[in-house]
Amino acid sequence: MSYLLSNHDWSHPVPIAYGPGRLAEIGKRCVALDMKNPLIVTDNDSRELPFILRTQASLEHQGVGSQVFSDISPNPRDHEIRSAKGIYLKGNHDGVIAIGGGSGMDGGKATCLTVNNDIDLWYFNYDAPLAEVGASDTFPPLICVPTTSGTGAETESTAMITDTQRGMKLCVWHPALKPSLALLDPELTLALPAHLTAWTGIDALVHAMEAYCVPGFHPQCDGTALEAIKLISRWLRIAVADPNNLEARGGMQVGACLGGIAFLKGLGLVHAISHMVGADYDTHHGLTNAVVLPAVTRFNAPMLTEKLAPMTAALGLEGDGYEDFYLALCALLDELEIPRTLADLGVPLSAAPELARKVHRDAAAATNARPVSVADIEAVIEEAIVNGR
Repeated sequence: MSYLLSNHDWSHPVPIAYGPGRLAEIGKRCVALDMKNPLIVTDNDSRELPFILRTQASLEHQGVGSQVFSDISPNPRDHEIRSAKGIYLKGNHDGVIAIGGGSGMDGGKATCLTVNNDIDLWYFNYDAPLAEVGASDTFPPLICVPTTSGTGAETESTAMITDTQRGMKLCVWHPALKPSLALLDPELTLALPAHLTAWTGIDALVHAMEAYCVPGFHPQCDGTALEAIKLISRWLRIAVADPNNLEARGGMQVGACLGGIAFLKGLGLVHAISHMVGADYDTHHGLTNAVVLPAVTRFNAPMLTEKLAPMTAALGLEGDGYEDFYLALCALLDELEIPRTLADLGVPLSAAPELARKVHRDAAAATNARPVSVADIEAVIEEAIVNGR
């Protein structure tokens, strides 16, 4: 039997339980973590999906209470996190289950940051001095359950939240908040439509590629990134074409998880642009990454020389040069029917200057493979709007 169809438990970088059907364990897992009344945080599109009812049934079977908070947008907003905190405190909850795609997990993680203290959400900004959390204000236990294979958000505390006053998507986190468990059940992704499978899959691929291309020596993240690229390259097309292929779904879920671990090293300009486009135009994050990828790859080309051979090998390509790599990426985007330009997503050319100023302040821009100025970013955004690929 394929290793992707059996159960596995890993401990790096947090406890991870992988295997088909393992959502049924979540009640027992809560008991083991002394969670008696967790708040289930998910996105508003997932509230009525079967995995929410299955989660609550498993909890109820173990005598664990719960409540669902689902007022989380596709690009989560700061006021939604404040609402979740109010529900958590009013319901006397003692932990969080963050379940869904990236937005649901970001919403759950950001909620965890704020519920046991009086610190404003934005004091947890990744680019700000580390928020001082008192010894009596420890974060509640957190279980992350991804239901797509893209975000890789299940093993860290980082969450992308839109600052509605500034119109920017910012990263919040704290190193003392770690998921108590990441539960990877590929059965949860079987119902994911083909286009969302493609969009989230490209998101995972970009995580791995951008992380691998971040300057600096980090062999753990680099090795993890290459394994993620290998798995995603092998299984993404199959998962899109054959959505009930559980082995392909498993390969994608593990690949996405590894991509999320790899970007502890950093990300790049694809994500920096996607964050701000998502904040302003409410676009799907994975789809935006896919559309922006070719323009950023062209810009970064001079700095990719040493990275190309390992990445093309992980992609299963025969050639190892830039042209082989770039054309393979474009061919994959074509095959997955990804729109060609940001204009196709509703982003006008006139938006480029303001977007560029915001993107330059994104943490992911600082770790891009090639150093960038505001003018560089504006030119790349214009390329993505007008020419795409």
